Amino acid sequence: MTDDAQSTTPPAGTDERPEGTRELRSRHWFGADGRSGMLYRSWMRNQGFADDVFDGRPVVGIAVSGSELAPCNAHLGRLAESVKRGVWEAGGFPLEFPVMALGETVLRPTAMLYRNLLAMEAEELFRANPLDGVVLLSGCDKTTPGLLMAAASTDLPSLMLTGGPMLNGKFRGQDIGSGTHVWKFEAEVRAGRMTEADCSFAESCMSRSNGHCMTMGTASTMACMAEALGMQPAYGATWPAVDARRYAMAQRSGRRIVEMVHQDVRPSSIMTREAFENAIRVNAAIGGSTNTVIHLQAIAGRLGVDLSLDDFDTLARDVPTLLDLMPSGRFLMEDFCYAGGLPAVIAELGDLLHRDAVTVTGEPLDAPARAGAAECYDREVIRPLDEPFLPAGTGTAVLRGNLAPGGAVIKQSAASEHLLVHRGRAKVFDSPEEYYAVAEDPDLDVDADTVIVLRNCGPAGYPGMPEVSNVPLPSKLLDQGVTDMVRVCDGRMSGTAYGTVVLHTSPEAAVGGPLALVRDGDVVALNVPERSLTLEVDDAELERRRARWTAPAPHSDRGWVRLYQNTVLQADQGADLDFLVGSSGSEVPRESH
Repeated sequence: MTDDAQSTTPPAGTDERPEGTRELRSRHWFGADGRSGMLYRSWMRNQGFADDVFDGRPVVGIAVSGSELAPCNAHLGRLAESVKRGVWEAGGFPLEFPVMALGETVLRPTAMLYRNLLAMEAEELFRANPLDGVVLLSGCDKTTPGLLMAAASTDLPSLMLTGGPMLNGKFRGQDIGSGTHVWKFEAEVRAGRMTEADCSFAESCMSRSNGHCMTMGTASTMACMAEALGMQPAYGATWPAVDARRYAMAQRSGRRIVEMVHQDVRPSSIMTREAFENAIRVNAAIGGSTNTVIHLQAIAGRLGVDLSLDDFDTLARDVPTLLDLMPSGRFLMEDFCYAGGLPAVIAELGDLLHRDAVTVTGEPLDAPARAGAAECYDREVIRPLDEPFLPAGTGTAVLRGNLAPGGAVIKQSAASEHLLVHRGRAKVFDSPEEYYAVAEDPDLDVDADTVIVLRNCGPAGYPGMPEVSNVPLPSKLLDQGVTDMVRVCDGRMSGTAYGTVVLHTSPEAAVGGPLALVRDGDVVALNVPERSLTLEVDDAELERRRARWTAPAPHSDRGWVRLYQNTVLQADQGADLDFLVGSSGSEVPRESH
């Protein structure tokens, strides 16, 4: 992206467009004749806009998911101000508007329940308003895919800017990571190795600036995915939230979105099949979150890009993990930034990627490398391809078998190697609450080989598919020094978490998937190298159990939850709503006056 973003922009006060560009949508509002045009313009004037903002210049919407209820996104209003400066400079007319803020850290039962609602709300706002292009400001992990889904559906020229990670957590001389150390400190307190007072003090040391999780959790992962897909400018995923360079990038992005409107650069021309393949391979290289699978599938579904669950396994098998970042490694996002950011990883991957894939900057994905600006400055953080942090084939694996006919996933880099091939008897829990009620029981019937089966946590079952799958180990086993055990669930796990946890088991229990048929004592066999997840119960017995199974009662008979439960797709299909799959376009709605 060049600093001279006005090269293709008509001067303010004219209605001329560069040759070959389309008529602007906003002219149907602000350029209308008679009473209609007067109404649209006159009501906008009460905000003090000058006459010439209605002269035919591009109207750029700035979708802000900022809110004090979403800590990761709370600073996005300031980022919007920088975008506005760039839009004004390039001869555009910026208009900021709010969209739902989905903070996984506060929202119950899970922000995932509302990802599709954000996507629906944003899509309708993009289409119903006089917008020629949109800048998407996101932060916490569901806002990024939700806004990309909306952009994919309307296919208006769009550019994403994520809010950036927090500064590294610092606690008594050591770096601590958001989320990751929550699980670690919880286990330390339960095991008696850390006091409650020390744990409370550590809280203030963990989150010490604006921004999202600074571990390679889902928020950081999805920021990297936006950049790998080509929807976010280079380095956008890694500048810390409080770094002045993020705000400078926002100003340049404001200039660039005006260019994109005139050049008619749309999400469908950027988020192609090749771009999704790039994103999957980059996700493997950075040790990204398993939640990426669901979000990328949902975005692809809106675009009509053919992307299957098995693609995530096939495309990642020959990609090593290059980043030594928590939760799989030692470092944090601030270290990743100073080591060279995502462009350094992209340069290292080389021909494993479609390097010519176009991005919102108008340049190819590897443009920084071609310009000699993608150097790695710390080989402890970003490892070379021939000396990786983890070898190829250790990323997210897709499992299948009679316990997961629709598939399940496991993050190998966050699992214990000795449990990747495992066989044990099941201990079944119908909800997280049921497990927590007995987790401290010294007489709980479990041992180190037990497979904890946690069900009714899927898209329809909870509802919303919460991040509850990595339940902490029973106290009985912690006291014995056990640090990990196999857990199988139809829910999700935070990207900041770790453990040998099989996730997204599909179909989920609440719709009658095989997980609903498991009983205490059944043998579950996990074989990650062979990509299998098997319940060692014969088909005839499973059919007898199925005949006696009854579906759980709906969680609600009204509102969003009812609509969500009745229409949500399974995890292997991206957990979008069935009637939202596919693009709906940006056709100007009928006039109301």
